[in-house]
Amino acid sequence: MLLYEHPLSSYAQKVKIALREKGVPFTPELPESFGTGRTDGPFAAANPRMEVPVVIDGEVTIFESTVILEYIEERWPEPPLLPREPAARAFARLTEEVCDTQYEAVNWGFGEVLWFRRATGALADHLRAQAAAQTRILQAWLSDRLGAADWFGGDRFGWADAAVAPMINRSVHYGLGPAEGSTLARWHARVRERPPVAATFAEFDAAAARMAASADLYTTGGRRREYRDHRLEWMVKSGGIEVVLAGLRAGNIRFPWPGAP
Repeated sequence: MLLYEHPLSSYAQKVKIALREKGVPFTPELPESFGTGRTDGPFAAANPRMEVPVVIDGEVTIFESTVILEYIEERWPEPPLLPREPAARAFARLTEEVCDTQYEAVNWGFGEVLWFRRATGALADHLRAQAAAQTRILQAWLSDRLGAADWFGGDRFGWADAAVAPMINRSVHYGLGPAEGSTLARWHARVRERPPVAATFAEFDAAAARMAASADLYTTGGRRREYRDHRLEWMVKSGGIEVVLAGLRAGNIRFPWPGAP
């Protein structure tokens, strides 16, 4: 199995955690054309959106992280990540949905300031404050869903845990992690000790350490950051519309397929 991925992608991390939990071997590959907007080559052929992750399993090619998770769960049902009960399955999927949309957008927006220096001065301070405030709201929501259980799936690690783990871990990396001693902080301490999660987080850490050296590629136009729908919404509603306009003028941002490349 080939997995097109980027170690910093929360969506790719979720898939890698699931594959490793199930003991499925795979070969990770960072596409050479990732972030360029190029429409040629094997990566674009596998996913016209030119987004990671993408799974190529023999003759089967799948993109979109949730669809990939569903494929993995059905292709390798043991150990199961989704619970059996319909209500519990819906609970897991809803948790993933909020993480993939609202939470990912907040983390991404904070990274635009921290790693890619899209804003400076008062605007940067404002966007960081917005991200911090919204992170606290999302973490409170997740804490309520976790309750007193060890895992979001109850007594065993599952689908929702795989989806939440990259989000909370990135917040911790940004200094926006859950309060020390809180139920969510204790959950994060547990989840990062699981070998599949630990391996995935180690890859994230290694890639994050290289971000300072590669960030200029995304501001000079060598690479272009993709403003997906929830990311664009976050930047606009949080007061960063000038960041978007500046990116358009500089030609160092892009929008998803089938829009302008």
